[in-house]
Amino acid sequence: MHLLRVQVPDFRGLKDIDITFEKDFVPKIFPLGSQNGGGKSTLLQLIFVLLHCSVDDDKKPFLQNFIQGFKVGEGEDKKNLAIIDIWNGEKIVQIIFFVCKDSFLKKSASLNVKIKNTEDITFYPVTQFKGMEKQIAELESVNNSLTLSSHRLEPIKNIEDNQQRFATAQREFRVIQQLVSNSRVSALISVVNSKKNVSINEIQTFQDEIKHRLEEVEDNLETLKNTYKSCDKVWQKIVEHLTEKNIIYICNYSSEKISNNQQNEALLCHLNNIDRKETNDFLNIVSDRIFLAAPSTQVFLFLHRSTRELLFKSHSQTNEHYFDKIQKAKSQLKGFFTYDFLDVDLLIEAFKAARDKDFKEAIETGKYGNSYQTLVNELRFLLNCKKINIDKDLSAVTLKLEKNGETIELYPEDLSHGELKRLSIYIWLKSRNIEDAIVLMDEVEIAFHPDWQYQIISDLQEWGPSNQYILATHSYALCEALTPAHVKEIEPKLLKQQSNITNES
Repeated sequence: MHLLRVQVPDFRGLKDIDITFEKDFVPKIFPLGSQNGGGKSTLLQLIFVLLHCSVDDDKKPFLQNFIQGFKVGEGEDKKNLAIIDIWNGEKIVQIIFFVCKDSFLKKSASLNVKIKNTEDITFYPVTQFKGMEKQIAELESVNNSLTLSSHRLEPIKNIEDNQQRFATAQREFRVIQQLVSNSRVSALISVVNSKKNVSINEIQTFQDEIKHRLEEVEDNLETLKNTYKSCDKVWQKIVEHLTEKNIIYICNYSSEKISNNQQNEALLCHLNNIDRKETNDFLNIVSDRIFLAAPSTQVFLFLHRSTRELLFKSHSQTNEHYFDKIQKAKSQLKGFFTYDFLDVDLLIEAFKAARDKDFKEAIETGKYGNSYQTLVNELRFLLNCKKINIDKDLSAVTLKLEKNGETIELYPEDLSHGELKRLSIYIWLKSRNIEDAIVLMDEVEIAFHPDWQYQIISDLQEWGPSNQYILATHSYALCEALTPAHVKEIEPKLLKQQSNITNES
């Protein structure tokens, strides 16, 4: 898998971007430079979120959040977001991600002969159609709750002074109050809650209100379902027409920077040079083989605006915690990795995987393999002869240093930030078995001495030789470890300066 070319006409600070990454270059590592604010991080984030999140419904909200505010121009019905060319080992597949208004989809419907020759069916905007699914689910929930509560209140008609039954009635009233937006019902509940006892007439009045409200909900639900069926008939025809042209609908999103919860534009992708029967499989493979490694704060960019705003709110004023949202997002974005000081869980997984591989080899051949010992040796070399191993109970790792014939136990503070970061990158690549993948890395050089910035190129080539790496960077030392043709730049270009790194570094 190799990213060959990416074009971004106009997204945020990215203007007229057109960058190629030659597949015959060795190593397959491409530094991407620009001045601060030049857009290199945004470019990596856009590539990642489009390729990783487009096929999984659970990940699409991150994509919707990231492109929120991207708008089709006046007088147009579609606009290209990004064009990405990928070599899949056999051919070049081009994916054109574009956004459109409902007018584009309506045009697709009118072009479809199957619709044109049938009775005149009203065109419902896709924005309305997609919203109907949620509305139906919400109305059905209210309908079920109202029906249940109404049945549970039936026995109360025949009692008046039973304190225990009255307490039950009050609890039921509070449930209904949460479900029903009705001033008359709310007013009645307030009166009932202020009394020690409730009369049969008051309960009967309340039940009448509930039944009236229930009838309204049932009528609205039936109307909405009928509209949905009609809309679905048109939508299926549109999908057929788009599929014939190898266009895939991804999701709707808001083109307004300040969201009003109206997802008024749609994101689609058009694939070239691939059979339409293969498109879903191809997109799923790409999704599994695209990774982004970045500072931990970057997951912030994929969150909903309401979550981002929590950063500026006191935790005492809200039940939601910003950092909890961050952690949840990181767990859902499987291809996203952050430069944490050390992800011990990944390290332990690596030890377990090596152990299991050796055990499997012992069963198959009668002799234990050497995967575990190889891992220990590689980690020792990585940490400048510091020895790292796993506890017997597989719950922690230990670090030791042999010096002058003495074994010294090490603690986290005995390792530098750079050592921990280098170790975490190594373990991430190894534990996830990242091979034949497109690995995007932002600011990988942070915390590294210039010698290590230069060396990270050979490290990546050794740790994952089948991968392609695109490294957004400010490091001249890193760039000098490759040929000038490997280095890609976004305008305005970096001003060159002489580095102290030599070829002998």
